[in-house]
Amino acid sequence: MDAVRVALLREVLAGTQWLDTTRRFAGVLRASVSPPSAGGLLLVGTRTYEPWHLAAHLMDEAAWSGLPTLAPTLVRHQVGPHDPAHLSVGLGRLAAAGRGETLLVVSGPTGPDADLLERVHDVRRAGSTVLALTGSAADTELPSLAHELLAVPPDGEVDLDTAQHLVSAAAGENPPRTGRGRGRLWRVIEGLTAPAPDRW
Repeated sequence: MDAVRVALLREVLAGTQWLDTTRRFAGVLRASVSPPSAGGLLLVGTRTYEPWHLAAHLMDEAAWSGLPTLAPTLVRHQVGPHDPAHLSVGLGRLAAAGRGETLLVVSGPTGPDADLLERVHDVRRAGSTVLALTGSAADTELPSLAHELLAVPPDGEVDLDTAQHLVSAAAGENPPRTGRGRGRLWRVIEGLTAPAPDRW
């Protein structure tokens, strides 16, 4: 989803809780991977819901924002023998997670299974920051493991995919400064909507 579409989505959602909620969650995500000591971002879904699109959008935002640690390592439940390197990281990677790293868990409609919950618990105990983005009303244990949680009700104004678009876009924006620009997204929008120069 490009910057203009995100802007239109934000316009539609103006007046709801979702803009502030997703920006706050994105701010926590960005802060957790920003310190020089940050060990990077691990991204994992559930056995039935793999967050491909979020991984791709965060890769783009990492490049555009100049924050390389925002680019995630996608951790997968099943890895095939011929999968490319960036899709060949299995659940065993979670056992190596430690202090300074961030784990973002995206839980789809069916929620995480007991094995993933146990692995997330171990990651937290090892000193990593655990963030969770959940779209399942059945998630009861994952919220207690997360340092920061964004819950998306299955029948709410925003679905899980939309929430991921908003979070990834906000994570790539520079925090606004008083009297300064409002981040990459707003610079793009202002450039696209500004009147044409006189010579045209």
